[in-house]
Amino acid sequence: MPWRRTREDAGGADDPLDAAQVDRVRAVLSLGGVPYADLQDGVQQVRLRLLERRARGDEPPRDVSAWAAVVASNLAVDWHRARSRQERLGERLTALVPTGREPAEPAGEESRVLSLAVAEGLERLPDSQRQVLVLRFYADLTVAGIAEQLGVPEGTVKSRLYGAVRALRARLHEDEVV
Repeated sequence: MPWRRTREDAGGADDPLDAAQVDRVRAVLSLGGVPYADLQDGVQQVRLRLLERRARGDEPPRDVSAWAAVVASNLAVDWHRARSRQERLGERLTALVPTGREPAEPAGEESRVLSLAVAEGLERLPDSQRQVLVLRFYADLTVAGIAEQLGVPEGTVKSRLYGAVRALRARLHEDEVV
C-alpha cells in the first residue's frame, strides 16, 4: 500500500529529505514495529537530526538515504525501549498494590490517599531532589543515565536520591500513610 502523503511530507525548499527518502524512513520505522500513528513523528525526528548536523556545521552524510535509514532504525529501537520502560513502570506501580487482600473499596481509598501523599511529598522536595527521584523511579533511568542527562557526577545523583527518598519516606510516615 503506498503511503498517503500529508502536507508535512511534501517538504519545501529547505526540506533535507526528498519524497523517496521520506518513504524509506517510514518503511524502516514501520518494519521496526513503530505504530502507524507514530510514523510521522519518526520522519520529523530524522529531519531534525539532519538539520542539527547542518546547524553544527558537520559534513553532510555521503548517502543521505542510507544515513536516514540508520537513524530511523535507531529511532525504532528507542521507541521499543521507551515502551518497555513504560510497561516496567506499570508493573512496578501494580506491584505496590497489596496482595492477598480482597479488592474492597477501602484498598482503593488507601491507594488514592497514598498517591496523593506521594504527590504532595514530591511537591515539597527541592527541585534538584525531585528531578533525580522522578528520573530514577518514573523514567527508570540508572544513576549513570541520570548523571549524564543532568551533567552532574554520579555521586551527586546518589546523594540527591538518598536525601529525596529519606525526605519522602519521613513525610509519608509523618502522615501515617505507610
